[in-house]
Amino acid sequence: MKLLLAEDEHDLSDAIAKVLRSKNYDVECAFDGQEALDKIYENTYDALILDVMMPKKDGFAVVKELRSQDNYIPILILTAITDIDDKVSLLDSGADDYLTKPFSFKELLARIRALLRRSGGKVKDAYQIGETKLDHETFELSCKGKLRLTATEYKMMEYLIRNHNSLVSTEKLMDAIWDYDSDAEINVVWAYISSLRKKLEQIGSDYTIKAVRGVGYQLYPRSGIKPSEE
Repeated sequence: MKLLLAEDEHDLSDAIAKVLRSKNYDVECAFDGQEALDKIYENTYDALILDVMMPKKDGFAVVKELRSQDNYIPILILTAITDIDDKVSLLDSGADDYLTKPFSFKELLARIRALLRRSGGKVKDAYQIGETKLDHETFELSCKGKLRLTATEYKMMEYLIRNHNSLVSTEKLMDAIWDYDSDAEINVVWAYISSLRKKLEQIGSDYTIKAVRGVGYQLYPRSGIKPSEE
């Protein structure tokens, strides 16, 4: 599941993102209300986790604008507001649920699961590109044959499939796969890319991973790629 986290406190944002990624959620972060709206208009997310007090546009304004545009992305509000009337106003403006700060990560995860259930969202059993499939339950990558991936390989492959229409930079991969405070380095990303390429070849996949020097990586049909581009 792909989540957008809009929280202007960087330490809290980093902590929440770390927990969500440990549960295999694909998380992108925004640090003000306008950035959150820009990301939603440019990308597709399964849910929005939205702080109320943010620069440029606050949570109230973000919710109202999205709903006025008939965008019904599920929204979980994070708020330090204790006044019940303000909380009711948030729900009336179009938010689906709220969680009062400070909160436990256990409750946050439970609220997200409930929100996704109510919206009909769930983690896919399998992701697919061309004839190549990635199984969420078994971590198996399959086409003509099949291989089981490690947890990190699975996360990287899922991210590449989800973003197959664009080049993904090394920095984005590091942010998506490893925690912000991780010691992972660029050569570690390259090692995993190399491993995934070999496994795609071993299963007879119709896709491989194309590298564009200085830009990033992208899943690409094997029939359309030149050896020099790998």
